[in-house]
Amino acid sequence: MNRRSFLMRSSCALAAPCLARPATAGNGWPRTLPQADGGRLTLDAPPARVLSTSVTLSGTLLAIGAPLLASATTVRGAFFAQWQQIAAQRGVEKLWRAGSVDLEAVWAAAPDLIVVSAGGADSVRAQRDALAEIAPVLMLDYGALDWEELARQLGRATGRETEAEALLTGFARDLAATRDRLALPAGRANIVSYNGPGAPNPIATATGVHGRLLAALGFTLESPSPDWQGGGTPPSADFIRAAYDHLTELTAETTFLLAGTDADAARFRADPILANLPSVQRGQVYGLGQNSFRIDYYSAREIVAGIAHRFARA
Repeated sequence: MNRRSFLMRSSCALAAPCLARPATAGNGWPRTLPQADGGRLTLDAPPARVLSTSVTLSGTLLAIGAPLLASATTVRGAFFAQWQQIAAQRGVEKLWRAGSVDLEAVWAAAPDLIVVSAGGADSVRAQRDALAEIAPVLMLDYGALDWEELARQLGRATGRETEAEALLTGFARDLAATRDRLALPAGRANIVSYNGPGAPNPIATATGVHGRLLAALGFTLESPSPDWQGGGTPPSADFIRAAYDHLTELTAETTFLLAGTDADAARFRADPILANLPSVQRGQVYGLGQNSFRIDYYSAREIVAGIAHRFARA
């Protein structure tokens, strides 16, 4: 969308009701919220017009029914596929691509809360002070929090904590019900972001968000050695950025490919360097789903549905 179109639509939106049921001020307001940098933010009333500068955080805002009016996009100018249809149904406007920022568009949108990520490719932390001249700024670190905790914090920030807890309770219930219906392969599983030779091939840790999700479904996760971390950077909580050669040291009987499809699984199995992996020998290499790279409520549900489809008890 060009800037002129956005300005016109934003002006019209000022008089339009939010699709989400608005929270109302009362008990619990004003409320003070923690910031990712250790600071505090005080909000006098529930926001009615939320603007997200982080496409990663926008999915959780949508999931709890927050009044999201506009969001930054990926570097390709799109929303995440797992929730782009919902965003379209709710009339969420596209702002800038990750890696850029347009303060004029923020002024035009007239938000009463701006959500910023503390890090990542979609962070506009450097413009925080300029954004704070427009509306209160809430900064969250999605690299340090799982989507469930993000939902709780965003629920409290938007006055939708009841909706957030209901969402989490329903997801946990569905997760447990799915687990009871599964017949899982014997042995352990690992999760690999397969990029082939000449590039990092991140491997999920057992304690990271992807590992915990599969563990909740009954899998036992193989965790990579921290010594495999390459590039002189410290390992993250979720992944070890391993060199391609370290893939040959994996021992789990089942491999899931991050952001992978059946075609990606076939490519992994056909890699001659990986031919002796237990998962390849057993033919137990599977795509975790195209949208599994970044886990939010919507992609987590897709992963759970995919596992249920593949491993449902006969």
